Amino acid sequence: MTALAAPAQVRVSLSSSVQHGLSLAWRGVLKIRKNPEQLADVTLAPIIFLVMFVYLFGGALAPSIDDYLQMIVPGIMVFNILQASMTVGVQLNTDVTKGVFDRFRAMPIARSAPLIGAVLADIVRYLVCLVVLMVVATIMGYRIQTGPAQFALAIVLVIAFALAFCWASVFVGMLVKSPGAVQGLMFVVLMPLTFGSNVFVGTSTMPGWLKAWADISPVTQMSDVLRGLMNGGPIAGPLTGALIWMAAAVAVFFPLATWAYRKRV
Repeated sequence: MTALAAPAQVRVSLSSSVQHGLSLAWRGVLKIRKNPEQLADVTLAPIIFLVMFVYLFGGALAPSIDDYLQMIVPGIMVFNILQASMTVGVQLNTDVTKGVFDRFRAMPIARSAPLIGAVLADIVRYLVCLVVLMVVATIMGYRIQTGPAQFALAIVLVIAFALAFCWASVFVGMLVKSPGAVQGLMFVVLMPLTFGSNVFVGTSTMPGWLKAWADISPVTQMSDVLRGLMNGGPIAGPLTGALIWMAAAVAVFFPLATWAYRKRV
């Protein structure tokens, strides 16, 4: 008795691949709508960190709480959205361990569609995070010093920043065996990356070795871009640095993530 041959992998066009990815992104959005607790981290974290740092440390780290609020809000945007971008690896790992991707393999869709769909669906979480943060910051007294166009550009850039760096989380999520391990590893990476920057304090008082890193950190570069776009100031230098970091993150982690994904599923 001969064994049944495995079904041949379906070849799909580029346009079909994009359509499949968008369809699965919509699936991810519907999952969020049906389970709004998935938004708990992106709704609570911005409030907790903003209130805690402004009212606990603002008076000690700046001439006044109002001055500190103006300085920290753009940095907190980068901090929180980078945190939000790290959860996609946990979600993908959970889907893999629960066998969701086994069902996807049996469907006539592009093999990369579930991966792309999960990353695109996370844009909803990023937007929720930013809306919550800006509403709370406005209530606390923060005011944008520039125009709507500059603010819109700031939102686009910080979301692009999250999309670039989320591939590191995807890579880890496809590499390790459990969602808990993904969360633990990304926490270890994220905390030094975000606190070793100028999000919360200036770099001038840091030790020389830490200042050297903090001045060129991707989090520092993007924070300075947002400060320039929202508070007023130069953005050309930090924007160049941020774009270089984003391109490097995609160049390194996108191929690694897709390799680990294809190997895993």
